[in-house]
Amino acid sequence: MKVLVFGRTGQVATELQRQLPQARFLGREQADLADPEACAAAIRDSDAEAVINAAAWTAVDKAETEEAAATVVNGAAPAAMARACAARGIPFLHVSTDYVFSGAGSAPWVETDPVAPQNAYGRSKLAGEQGVRAAGGAAAILRTSWVFSAHGANFVKTMLRLSESRDALNVVEDQIGGPTPAADIAAALIVDGAEDGRRTSPAAPIISAASPWVSWADFAREIFALAGRKVAVTGIPTAAYPTPALRPLNSRMDCAALARDFGIAAPDWQAGLSKVLKELEI
Repeated sequence: MKVLVFGRTGQVATELQRQLPQARFLGREQADLADPEACAAAIRDSDAEAVINAAAWTAVDKAETEEAAATVVNGAAPAAMARACAARGIPFLHVSTDYVFSGAGSAPWVETDPVAPQNAYGRSKLAGEQGVRAAGGAAAILRTSWVFSAHGANFVKTMLRLSESRDALNVVEDQIGGPTPAADIAAALIVDGAEDGRRTSPAAPIISAASPWVSWADFAREIFALAGRKVAVTGIPTAAYPTPALRPLNSRMDCAALARDFGIAAPDWQAGLSKVLKELEI
């Protein structure tokens, strides 16, 4: 299958290049998501048999002051891609986020739960989901959370960097979720893409996030333990670490549908973390 991927340097796109090297990858210079029509044209002019959107606006706090720009990238661009795919009759795979939910409560989120994003980034990603669904083609929306890998900017790399100069850190402990290896997201997209031609409109959200659930503080402790870094972690409430964008306290995700429909079990973030540290030669 000829696959066209939007994104080249992000965490998921990098992993897709490793696992799907025969695909064609478009960076910003070939298709800027700030120009949705250019993205649609790239699909119309290609011979792709499936399209994956692994590019996005990921600056969560910056989106609070630049919501319109974030919504073009995260909302209008994937909607335009989905319409172009629908017109050609080819499947479209899109990566979304747990931020489309409210983040309230403690029950794990499932695909059918109501959406209620609490920040601009979440609203922009929800706009993308809605645009993909409205396109009416064969598509899948993969909702994930807390992405990490050996490349790009992410929590694991930040903790390792801080550990080089700090022996104690305060880390939020009342946000709970599943840190998800980018490699597992890429693998799920590939499997979903192979199956997606059987899907019918409207596009169905699918959850792919890792387990077991953990707080940011406990995740940091595990990073330092596996990396052999002696850093004391003190758990603090979210209120003690204010950010421009509200963060969800509950990012627990239920992957039962992914296992049932595609035979993909929830990734184990601890195994993924070990692989990432090995890749970083730590």
